[in-house]
Amino acid sequence: MELKVESKQKVEGEIRVPGDKSISHRSLILSSIAEGESKIEGLLEAEDCLSTMGIMRDLGIEIKKEKPGSYRVQGKGLNGLEEADNVLDCGNSGTSMRLLAGLLASQDFYSVLTGDHSLRKRPMQRIIGPLSRMGAQIWSRRDGLAPLSIRGQKLSGMEYKLPVASAQLKSSILLAALKTEEETVIIEPAVSRDHTERMLIGAGIDLEIQADRITLKKAKERKLKAFNIKVPGDISSAAFFITAALIAEEGELLIKNVGLNHTRSGFLEVVEAMGGRIELLNQKDQGGEPTADILVKASDLKGTEVGGEIIPRLIDEIPIISVLAAFAEGETVIKDAEELRVKETDRIAAVVKEFKKLGIEIEEHEDGMVIAGSAEVEGGISVKSYHDHRIAMSLAVLGLKSQQGITIEGSEIINTSFPGFKGLLEKI
Repeated sequence: MELKVESKQKVEGEIRVPGDKSISHRSLILSSIAEGESKIEGLLEAEDCLSTMGIMRDLGIEIKKEKPGSYRVQGKGLNGLEEADNVLDCGNSGTSMRLLAGLLASQDFYSVLTGDHSLRKRPMQRIIGPLSRMGAQIWSRRDGLAPLSIRGQKLSGMEYKLPVASAQLKSSILLAALKTEEETVIIEPAVSRDHTERMLIGAGIDLEIQADRITLKKAKERKLKAFNIKVPGDISSAAFFITAALIAEEGELLIKNVGLNHTRSGFLEVVEAMGGRIELLNQKDQGGEPTADILVKASDLKGTEVGGEIIPRLIDEIPIISVLAAFAEGETVIKDAEELRVKETDRIAAVVKEFKKLGIEIEEHEDGMVIAGSAEVEGGISVKSYHDHRIAMSLAVLGLKSQQGITIEGSEIINTSFPGFKGLLEKI
């Protein structure tokens, strides 16, 4: 499917972005293993999260939809999941596969996790290794590729230093450790998103967080309390519209109720460093997660350097940061982002190739890229999504600033994370 985006001078209005994708996945998983009924409001009803929902239903959990985004989940506790009678399909969702591999590794039954063509090419050895150290039995194709075949059994706690800052990896280990009796300690090289830890603590799990150490305390038996959660707007989704408003010639945009967890807000720090005009209004705490309305005004941006400890806090936003950089004055350097090579596609290579096609001055490095800035994009051509939702949406925003618009091939992949994206883009 193709998405044609026309050139626009002005971006304005008031919008809400869908619920946070990371929190939506985790709320479905943790409510399923909690004791009793939980209620989720604002759930992101995108394909990735629906994959997680479908798998939890396949594992015997009753999940009832009350209205759009609002669900009741009948949790069965840590020992209540049932063996599925078929393979479990994660679709395009790496979060589903990595988190559920940890959960299923400790269950007393057999499971197979698979996904679409793209997901079956993404590396899973980084979870197979540590889970195997805990005693898990997991088989894969060569090089740790899915499908993953899991013979669930009793696991042991451990101390483990993450090789990279990864919320999916630490969450997988924590989910696997819930049914162990020993203490489990995870040491992070840098802070990554902490939604799993916040939600486990909220559900009554004895978890201690000290700087770079996460400790799941020793326990004879653990039980998660049922919970009610309102999922805030996704900062990663808001980033596309923040960028659209910043690079416009004129106008201002208000984005309501966006989650501003400190492990996710690196994008806003980069915007401020580039001179972007944003204001945080109506700041409050929503179920343990800070939220605010974000007011964005068209801005004159300047280049900056993005690297080091901030990278895990904005890794998903780097494609859209690249769009900001293309229209900023001066050079922007993005480094220490090797992780982009193993996302839905090689996001470094994809951004560089499509930007060059559009005449943007950009240089590829192994761990990032250098973008010259102050681009004038003629457009009038087609660009590729590489079956990657964030590449597709980033190119769509870039198209607003082109002189003749651009066409994005393979735009249907946007539905994996943001089914209403096109409508909101038209609205602003």
